Amino acid sequence: MEQKHIFSGAALRALLFPLIIEQFLNTMMGTVDTIMVSNVGPAAMSAVSLVDSINTLLIQAFAALAAGGCIICSQYIGKKNEEAANRAARQVLLVILGISTFIALVCLLGNRGILRLIFGAVEEDVMDAAVTYFFYTAISFPFIALYNGGAAIYRAQGNSRSPMLISVLSNGINIGGNAVLIWGLRLGVAGVAIATLVSRVFSAFIVLFFLHRPTQQISIHHYLQIRPDKYLILKVLAIGIPSGVENSMFQFGKLAIQSTVSTMGTTAIAAQAMTNILEGLNGMAAQGIGIGLMTVVGQCIGAGRKDEAVYYIRKLTFIAELAMIANCLAVYALARPITVIGAMEPESARMCLYMMGWITLVKPIFWILSFIPAYGMRAAGDVKFSMLVSTATMWLCRVSLCVFLVRRYQFGPMAVWIGMFSDWALRGLLFSIRFHRKKWLEHKVIS
Repeated sequence: MEQKHIFSGAALRALLFPLIIEQFLNTMMGTVDTIMVSNVGPAAMSAVSLVDSINTLLIQAFAALAAGGCIICSQYIGKKNEEAANRAARQVLLVILGISTFIALVCLLGNRGILRLIFGAVEEDVMDAAVTYFFYTAISFPFIALYNGGAAIYRAQGNSRSPMLISVLSNGINIGGNAVLIWGLRLGVAGVAIATLVSRVFSAFIVLFFLHRPTQQISIHHYLQIRPDKYLILKVLAIGIPSGVENSMFQFGKLAIQSTVSTMGTTAIAAQAMTNILEGLNGMAAQGIGIGLMTVVGQCIGAGRKDEAVYYIRKLTFIAELAMIANCLAVYALARPITVIGAMEPESARMCLYMMGWITLVKPIFWILSFIPAYGMRAAGDVKFSMLVSTATMWLCRVSLCVFLVRRYQFGPMAVWIGMFSDWALRGLLFSIRFHRKKWLEHKVIS
């Protein structure tokens, strides 16, 4: 009798659709948030932009730790060891709370000094606004970290709907809070930061409240009684730290590219900024599928069904490809109206549409193989290879090639995307070789 697949078609859809919707909402809410902040004034906009480059770096590190926890919990669930999955989930929350609280305290105590060290001598009104924004967002670090941890634990069980609903409510609170605090109470950049803090506190408490429901595979009670378990903590860190380094390197690379683009003039800067937003939108569906793949492969590996892990990586890579093509075409169709609504200067809009044309053509060819199989291989424990390859190709292609083309041949912002395309192509080749050789299946995360 043929063995049934671990995930039915209905179970896959129930896992993936909420993840895609959540990615869409987070991207759209981030864009709306930026538009609302711009109403406070140029100093506030600059301050928020500067501080968010630090915040994004740290939040990506928290998300990587949470993803490590998701992989471990999903493997235990696949192994039908719910007791171990519950123990691991408790340690995920403990680790992520401890690390995020420590980082928050460092940022609170070194607020202005950290900003001066990273950004140098910026204008005083920008620095004052940045200090205010950094203060409130640093307080929010433990809360966004706990939400990421809780959401990862839910996804490990195949439940992506609950985190999506919490994210929807949280984004609504953030946008509504911005409206009240910016336009109603005239709190300026402090209002922006307070709205972010409140939404993150809400997310953390809600996800922790629902995690203690006894009907779930993972049900966490008595949070204050959680004590460190060295074995499980090391497991979480062994998966989370390489992923955190990989994510952090991406953020450093973005900063390097941003500094290069800033030398091209205001027309190019505006074109690149809008292109970044549109390129983020056209990858949302595939990104959601990749996140879901970690749960699927994790449970397959835990169940000892490595052939199923290979099957699902192939299947979801194909689905992600179809989603990417549809997503890219839809965003490209909307690109011109968006540049009009955004009141872009004609030359900036022309440059943006030119770059989006190339992105729409190239991204479906190279992006999927450079990212989607890697999600699955990480879920099997192959995190160091992913970290090394992604970091090397990013600095070799995305950053170095971009800087070389700009400084040696005076390329415009298209240099950023030539570097990006070469990064995707090389990484996709290396990950494809790794996948087909199946060395990623030799890793052992849990015993």
